[in-house]
Amino acid sequence: MLQVSFIREHQVEVLERLSKRTSDAQSLIDNVLKLDESRRGLQTQADAVSAELNAISKEIGELFKSGKAQEANTLKQKTTELKDTKVALSEQLNTTSEDLKTLLYKIPNLPNAIVPVGTSEDDNEEVFRAGTIPTLSEKALPHWELAKKYDIIDFELGNKITGAGFPVYKGKGARLQRALINYFLDKNTAAGYNEIQVPHLVNEASGYGTGQLPDKEGQMYHVTADDLYLIPTAEVPATNIFRDVLLQESDLPKQLTAYTPCFRREAGSYGAHVRGLNRLHQFDKVEILRVEHPSKSYEALDGMVAHVKTILEDLKLPYRILKLCSGDLGFTAALTYDFEVFSTAQDRWLEISSVSNFETFQANRLKLRFKNSDGKSELAHTLNGSALALPRVLAGILENYQTDAGIQIPEVLIPYTGFAMID
Repeated sequence: MLQVSFIREHQVEVLERLSKRTSDAQSLIDNVLKLDESRRGLQTQADAVSAELNAISKEIGELFKSGKAQEANTLKQKTTELKDTKVALSEQLNTTSEDLKTLLYKIPNLPNAIVPVGTSEDDNEEVFRAGTIPTLSEKALPHWELAKKYDIIDFELGNKITGAGFPVYKGKGARLQRALINYFLDKNTAAGYNEIQVPHLVNEASGYGTGQLPDKEGQMYHVTADDLYLIPTAEVPATNIFRDVLLQESDLPKQLTAYTPCFRREAGSYGAHVRGLNRLHQFDKVEILRVEHPSKSYEALDGMVAHVKTILEDLKLPYRILKLCSGDLGFTAALTYDFEVFSTAQDRWLEISSVSNFETFQANRLKLRFKNSDGKSELAHTLNGSALALPRVLAGILENYQTDAGIQIPEVLIPYTGFAMID
C-alpha cells in the first residue's frame, strides 16, 4: 500500500510511475488527495473540539471550587453540545479514513524506474539466457505422456479424487518430487536462509498484509466457515511473521526459506499450454524471503536472482530471465524478474520462478518497521522469490532429460532420489 504522505509530497513522481501501470492514475491520485484533505480537516476539527472540552472541564472545576455553581452548570451544558459534536466528527473521520484505506488498497505499487513500459507479457524484456537446449529424438514426448508411460504422475486419478489440476505423484515421480524439495531447501539454507515451517491457511489480515487481498481474492480458496484462506504461496504466512513488528536496524536482513503446498483457484483454460503440470490448482514450491534495509534491497534482489541462477545451473536446464514490463508486473511488486525453463518437447518457455522487490508496499500494509541509527522508525523493504516452483521444473527435467532408454536424473539430484534413471 502506498503511503499517503509520499503521494502528497511526490505527486509528479507518483503520477509518472503509476501511469506506467494504469490509465486511471490521475483520478486515483486526485481521489486519494481529496479524501486525505478531508480526513486531515476533520481531524483538525476533532482535535480543536477535544482541546476546547479539556479547557472547559478545567474551567468548570475552578468555578465549582470558587462557589460559582450556576456558571459551572451553564458551561456543563456547553460541554454536552461539544461532546455531541465530537461524536459526529469522530464518525465522519472514521468513515473518511476507511474510504481512504479502501482506495489505497486498490492502487498497485509504483514500478521501479527501470521497469519497461508495456501492456502484456509480450513486452517483457529478456535480460539473460544460459544453458544448452538439448536435441531430442523424433520419439520425444511431452511430460504428460512421459508421466503416463512411466507411471509416475496420474492426472486422471487426481481428477477422480478432487478435480482437474490436482495430480497424484507415484513411485519414482513422488520420490523425484521430494528430492527437488529437499535439494532446494538445502541450497537455500546453505546460502544463509533460515528454514521455517508455516501454516497452510491464513486469516484475512495476513491476506491484506501481503496484498493478496483484496486484489486476488477470486484466485484464493476460501474456507468460509472459519474465514480462512488456503495459501497461494509461502510468501503470505512467512512475510506475515513480521506484521506489526518493530525491528532494530542490526536485525536486518531477515532471510527465510520455506516449503509449502500452494493452492490457486485461478481460472483455467484449455490447450497444451496449460496441460499436465503447466498449470495446477495445487502444487509444491520452495520460497525465499528477505526483509531488508531500504538502501540495500536492490543489492539483495540481485543476490536472490544470482542464487536462483545457481540452482538452474546445477540442474543443467536451459533458462532465461525476463524483466517484467509494467503491464505484466504483479500488483504488489516494484520490480520483478521471471525465470523460465525451456521445454524442448513442448518447444516453449515455462515460467518457474518470480523474484520481486516490493519496496515498502507490503511493509506499509504490515506495519513492518525498523528503528534506524537515528532512533527513528521507518518502513523496511520486503522481497521474495521462488526457489523454486516444482511443477514446471519437473516438467522441464522429464522432457529435457528423456532418452530412448528412459529419463535421466540430473546428477545433483541423484543423492536425493537414490536412483539415476526413470525407466
